[in-house]
Amino acid sequence: MVTEVEDLTTITADNVTTTEVKNKRPERKSGNYIMDVINKSNTVHIVFSMKEEVGALADALQIFKDNGVNLYRIESRSSKRFKDDYEFLVECCGGNSLNSALDQIKPLAHYLQVISRDQTLTDSTVPWFPNRIRDLDRFANHILSYGSELDADHPGFKDEKYRVRRKYFADLAYNYKHGQRLPHIDYTDEETATWAIVFSNLTKLYETHACREHNHIFPLMIANCGYREDNIPQLEDVSNFLKDCTGFILRPVAGLLSSRDFLAGLAFRVFHTTQYIRHPSMPLYTPEPDICHELLGHAPLFADPSFANFSQEIGLASLGAPDDYIEKLATCYWFTVEYGLCKQNGQIKAYGAGLLSGYGELEYCLSGKPDIRPFDPYVTCNQKYPITQYQPIYFLSESFEDAQQKLRDFAQSIPRSFTVRYNPYTQGLEIINSNVQLETMARNIQSEVQLLVDAMKKIH
Repeated sequence: MVTEVEDLTTITADNVTTTEVKNKRPERKSGNYIMDVINKSNTVHIVFSMKEEVGALADALQIFKDNGVNLYRIESRSSKRFKDDYEFLVECCGGNSLNSALDQIKPLAHYLQVISRDQTLTDSTVPWFPNRIRDLDRFANHILSYGSELDADHPGFKDEKYRVRRKYFADLAYNYKHGQRLPHIDYTDEETATWAIVFSNLTKLYETHACREHNHIFPLMIANCGYREDNIPQLEDVSNFLKDCTGFILRPVAGLLSSRDFLAGLAFRVFHTTQYIRHPSMPLYTPEPDICHELLGHAPLFADPSFANFSQEIGLASLGAPDDYIEKLATCYWFTVEYGLCKQNGQIKAYGAGLLSGYGELEYCLSGKPDIRPFDPYVTCNQKYPITQYQPIYFLSESFEDAQQKLRDFAQSIPRSFTVRYNPYTQGLEIINSNVQLETMARNIQSEVQLLVDAMKKIH
């Protein structure tokens, strides 16, 4: 074995020979050219810590060998879970033989987690998450309720014409795939009239109630995206504008996604959005997100760099997180991106989309009646909330940057054995788990610092 003695030790496995490395040609995978020493289409990463120290790793390796599991790479590092202990990361091939090996290792380990690229393993695996932006196609239609399925108390439940129209919107989204043009909608006069009522009422409150970022961007949406009282903007125009501003894009969705899937989209700067509009009988109320909520509440702030970064932080923190932490992150999302308040120039302003798209609650949230508390992810994540009435409690952030830093600190408490980084060039995720990746990140940081120093010299 060849060992590098560093803070993070890398070991090349015995069963990958020098000849195999020399003879292996580059393979193009997932749209990128990647040099791999072996076929990693079924590669699995395993993170574990052994109960016994002396000879424990050797025992584990022997189990892999006895079960015929090919090991491609092994790393050891100080454990963050157990003081004065070590954890090991093993990269190997998947399959039934691996399942057998894991069953033998589990009784010997403090803990064991499996990260599978193809997610064929079902026992003790980290919950699946997309690795590339086109992987969103794999869950975009795993919706909790189809867009045309309405509850009995929904304003449009007894309106057959409205239900047919809702199904039309849902079918368009259901058949959408990443990379296609967003569906163009010819909205009816009735739908446009509903939009006009919402638009005219909300814009009267924005100057006094909305945060400065929203009020700065909204005129740009009018100038570039067709925001008008007599026109419902097209998702394609809004998405292109957001992409030019911050890299965020919109993606149509046929109904409600699970919290895990919805948050995963944010990690790629993708916001899943509806295209239908609320029922005309109640233009200032909707029991679920509609195009008014998406375009008037959410879209403008996705054009703000700080808010875009904050939203993506929530998405990245969710990837591979246990179910209970997904619930915590979804709650933090609810009290920030949906119903958040922020402090600006000594005044409280609204930045949550549920407030910026809801005339009645936008007035109410700044009326002095609700309970307003400081945003603290460790506290906020446990707060219960109603979804069919005004919020009795709101959380106040000092700024988007402050909320982002607090959320980043909170994310460190999520029990994940890996770090995820988004690569904007490939629109893919990188699991940081090797010395090579750490060295590459260090070089990139060094380059950015040099660029910063050079710019400061020229500016001064």
